[in-house]
Amino acid sequence: MQTITVLLIILAAIAALLLVLFQYYFKSKKGGKLYVFLSFLRFIAYFGILILIINPKFSKNSYAIEKAKLALVVDNSSSVFNSKESIVTVLKALSNNSKLADKFDIKTYSFASNLSESDSLSFRKKHTNITKALSSLNDVYRNVPGAVVLISDGNQTIGQDYGFYSQQLKLPVYPVSVGDTTQYEDLRIDQVNSNRYAFLKNKFPLEVNLTYVGDAAITTTLQVDLNNKSVYRKNIKLSGTDNAKTINILLDAESVGVKDIAITATPLSNEKNTINNVKKTAIEVIDEKTNIAIISSIEHPDIGALKKSIESNEQRTVNILKPTVGTKVLDDIDVFIMYQPNQSFATIFDFVKQKKASVLTITGANTNWNVINNTKRKYRVENGYPTQEIFGVLNPSFTKFDISDFDIESFPPLESNVGQIGVDNGETLLNMQILGQNQNKPLMFALDNENGKELVLFGEHIWKWRMQSYRNNQNFENFDKFIGKLMLYLASNKNKSRLNVEFQTIYEGSSDAKIRASYFDEAFIFDSNATLLLKLKSKDASIEQEIPMLLKNGYYEVDLSNLLPLEYNFTVTVKDENRSQSGNFSILDFDVEKQFLNTNVNKLSQLAKNTKGKVYFSDSYDELLQELLINEQFKPTQRSTKNVVSLIDFRTLLALIIATLSGEWFLRKYNGLI
Repeated sequence: MQTITVLLIILAAIAALLLVLFQYYFKSKKGGKLYVFLSFLRFIAYFGILILIINPKFSKNSYAIEKAKLALVVDNSSSVFNSKESIVTVLKALSNNSKLADKFDIKTYSFASNLSESDSLSFRKKHTNITKALSSLNDVYRNVPGAVVLISDGNQTIGQDYGFYSQQLKLPVYPVSVGDTTQYEDLRIDQVNSNRYAFLKNKFPLEVNLTYVGDAAITTTLQVDLNNKSVYRKNIKLSGTDNAKTINILLDAESVGVKDIAITATPLSNEKNTINNVKKTAIEVIDEKTNIAIISSIEHPDIGALKKSIESNEQRTVNILKPTVGTKVLDDIDVFIMYQPNQSFATIFDFVKQKKASVLTITGANTNWNVINNTKRKYRVENGYPTQEIFGVLNPSFTKFDISDFDIESFPPLESNVGQIGVDNGETLLNMQILGQNQNKPLMFALDNENGKELVLFGEHIWKWRMQSYRNNQNFENFDKFIGKLMLYLASNKNKSRLNVEFQTIYEGSSDAKIRASYFDEAFIFDSNATLLLKLKSKDASIEQEIPMLLKNGYYEVDLSNLLPLEYNFTVTVKDENRSQSGNFSILDFDVEKQFLNTNVNKLSQLAKNTKGKVYFSDSYDELLQELLINEQFKPTQRSTKNVVSLIDFRTLLALIIATLSGEWFLRKYNGLI
């Protein structure tokens, strides 16, 4: 207790005594045993009140011996599977040593992609993240003396480079290197970069990163197989100084479907690890051809120019049809070009409206404006105007798609007999210019409504624009790109679906295999009360499952990480609803941990150096044991704890004050002193 507190208590006692003497003996000259007892009760009450105000406290120190912390961290990935016996031997020797247990508080951890407080080891995990394990330990033992023993081969497959991260660590790390430390010549394919999809009849790229570990000059053959058929071969030269190459390859997408791709580097004659000489991936070839119909009842050079321009992209095909064509032919059409529609187009317009297909309407001198106005389009045109020449002027504010690279400045005029135009919610692409004067009317505009997308061009002889494009640039590219963008805009018209499924056609190993789905009600608001089921079947019929999809944050998901490397078909269905979506995917047999043959001693040494530790090998763990036992840095420490405790119990003191005041009042009342 502090001196000032003691002085305050003495002063409180004196003050209480003076108050009692003043009240009982200074004013009154009476005495006797009763007054002495009453003054004593009053003194206790006053003194108690003053003690409550002072609130005296005293401190108490407690002492405890605290051991240093020792974390035994074991790599649980498949890359150390062949060293599991030596790992278990080292772990038991350290964790069961009584002298070490007297000096350290020992805890055992295992790690792969995450750190866990466990000594249960399978050595079958597919990824290694040493940095994350060290980071977690750094947080746990931030202000505690101790050390980390890392039992690993030093090979990391995911996460930040632990060699650089080690500079941030506060604990010394003692790596125990397991596995084969002998350096062999090794040729490996580090990475293959490819797209997920390719278009039919197009070429798709592959980028292969090839690395050689060794000193000799070697030559290997890089071979690419597409569905077990060799499609590419090339000899690659590497050496100790020129030990890495990136090979870019273009392959043909000749047929639709998922294509298995195997890239192989011919092994060296004395190469021990040949698993990393092969890399597998896959790509899905899809047919994205757009079927376009030019419907016209007349012959015109515009039709030929449009067909040539559209088919300059191999993904688009054009059919020239009469407006009397049957609906069976029209069912396969994605985009309709109505060229100068007349009264024979009425049934075509009705079909397009029901199908909600996209339309490009081109008008001219032979257009019947009554037919267009009677089809209840989002625009109306007055007829009866004479044919005149109209120049086009680009609208720089057009936002539907980019037209900034289309040069129309020197193009000849189109011919049109269009009158006044009324458009509902259209966006002008080209403005009209007549006799050098800009008109407040669109020459071409875009509409995007519930019945599909529509573009309207009020002018014929567009073939002249294509010819002028050739005169200006010696090619048709300027005009053809513009028409291509029009077709791309129209072809992207897709109806909303209440059930949407997201998945990859190829999963490189099962660890990341997940399928997501979203389901919307009739108002297209996400429905979190739906029940979605995934029906899964392998193509060889060896696996067949029905799995409920779990609701996550705004979507449904199913985890397929336990599946075998096979090809699968699946269907996602909504319970009690006639809605489903199907697909297929492949899981490749790939384990990145098998790509490593040697222990990465250099990186483990860097880790030890940066943390002021030391590298040991699995057969020299006795040296590590002695280092931990004799190192003065890890001596037990005495920790003191200071507890400040109140000297009084407030409730007891309050009860005493009330009791003394009550007793005094009762005695005074009883003896007639009040």
